[in-house]
Amino acid sequence: MIDGVIISPLRQMLDERGKVMHMFKVGDPAFQQFGEIYFSCVYPEAIKGWHIHKEMTLNYAVPHGHIKFVLYDDRPESPTRGEVQEIFMGSDNYCLVTVPPMVWNGFKGIGMEMAIVANCASIPHSPDEIDRRDPFDPAIPYDWAIKHR
Repeated sequence: MIDGVIISPLRQMLDERGKVMHMFKVGDPAFQQFGEIYFSCVYPEAIKGWHIHKEMTLNYAVPHGHIKFVLYDDRPESPTRGEVQEIFMGSDNYCLVTVPPMVWNGFKGIGMEMAIVANCASIPHSPDEIDRRDPFDPAIPYDWAIKHR
């Protein structure tokens, strides 16, 4: 587990009409402040990453589809520097993943349908506060290929 990353199980209330999926509210342990909510859609096998936010805390949930969410810590003073963390997110692992600033992250659509990734960010998006890398940049020691264990 990467230092500062929080994984919180989320509630789904199902009945014969459908379901309600909770995500995030004021008063939740990981809540800091509200900046904006946006949705990122990713097709199966497509990769969105790598990116890092200098100030923004991310709060990701996947209400539809499935992703492999990957984090990499290269913060110089972090006790988990050099660690990679994979989190499989979607309806069968419906959770909120809170990512502090300066942790590299990206995700890959998995399964058979487009996934919707919701982010309740701590601050509004600003192009000056984000850096990006190619998903296959060797500076991040991760292979996006499927792993047959």
